[in-house]
Amino acid sequence: MFGYRVPAPDEAMLISGGRRGLGGAPFRVVTGHGKFVLPFFRKTRFLTLSMNESEVTETCVTRQGIALSVRAVIAFKVGNDTESIINAGQRFLSDQDQMSVLTGRIFAGHLRAIIGSMTVEEIVTERQKLAAEVLDTSKTEMAKIGLIVDSLQIQSIDDGDAGYIDAMSQPHRAAIQRQAQIAQAQATQTAAEAQQEADRKQAEYARQTAIVKAEYSAEVDRAQAQAAQAGPLAQAHAQQEVLAAQTELAQRQAKLRQQQLVAEVVKPAEAEAERVRVLAAAEAQRMKIQAEAAASYDRVALDRMLIDQLPQIVKEAAGGLSGANVNVLNGADGLGEIAAGLVSQGLTILDSVRANLNGQDTTDQRRPEEGNGTAGNGLLQLRSGKDRKADDGPVDVD
Repeated sequence: MFGYRVPAPDEAMLISGGRRGLGGAPFRVVTGHGKFVLPFFRKTRFLTLSMNESEVTETCVTRQGIALSVRAVIAFKVGNDTESIINAGQRFLSDQDQMSVLTGRIFAGHLRAIIGSMTVEEIVTERQKLAAEVLDTSKTEMAKIGLIVDSLQIQSIDDGDAGYIDAMSQPHRAAIQRQAQIAQAQATQTAAEAQQEADRKQAEYARQTAIVKAEYSAEVDRAQAQAAQAGPLAQAHAQQEVLAAQTELAQRQAKLRQQQLVAEVVKPAEAEAERVRVLAAAEAQRMKIQAEAAASYDRVALDRMLIDQLPQIVKEAAGGLSGANVNVLNGADGLGEIAAGLVSQGLTILDSVRANLNGQDTTDQRRPEEGNGTAGNGLLQLRSGKDRKADDGPVDVD
């Protein structure tokens, strides 16, 4: 529509002519909506509200007297409130590029002042603190010209050929290098351990694979060997069963033959041996009875013969006294004892003959008085003519 103007979203429309603006400003401020402007009687201008940038490169001297070249970037814009737009419009509406130049100069002055109160170590290690102090000191001044600062970045600090910052960084650099070397060594060690672990796992996998292959091959060979041996084994088992059957048959035949031999040979032989033994026992018993009978008859005959010959034996024994010197003690009793001794000797001879016939020793069966040449209390001393001493006298009888 003719005479209707609308500002862009990042612009403020300034209408001059007619009524004055807020606070006696020479224009009215319109933002965010359109406005009907009477042609020829009103004039409109536009002030940018977009972000602007200003770069500052300044040589500053620290509290230690070391010159530093500082480079900073300031991001700023015109404030959104009407007062800031009026302040900025009155100063920069005709030449809005001057906002960057003026902002850079303002910040350069504040930057030199603040750096002059700090040391190099503080500036290098506390850049955020430096930027915050610059912003705080410039805020009031920037508000007077209708500008606000969104951010301040210290991009670089350089001491030129002084080498102070480089010397200050040497310990840190050495520590960093040492840490880097340690980290590299640890990384190398970790990589070596990982490689060793990978090699070990690969070797273990290869070993397990070889074992599985060997077991599979052994199983195949075993199955093949079993298959190859199945026929001979079956034949051997069959032969073994045949041999076992033949052995059992032979044992049965041998047992049967043994029973036949027992029935045909042993039993008859035992019966014959028993018959012979019975006959022999009977014969022996018959002969024993006959021998006992004959022995009994012979003893009777012998006893009769000895009794018949006893007087002659006594006579012969008495005849032996004819050539001997006899000393008789005890008178008539002594002569009786001599006669009794002769009779006793005859009886002893008779018993000896009987004992010899019976196969027995009669030595222990004789009475103590037998064979002593004495009887009762008499004493008979017989001496042959050859053994008699020269001083022997005649027989004395008391």
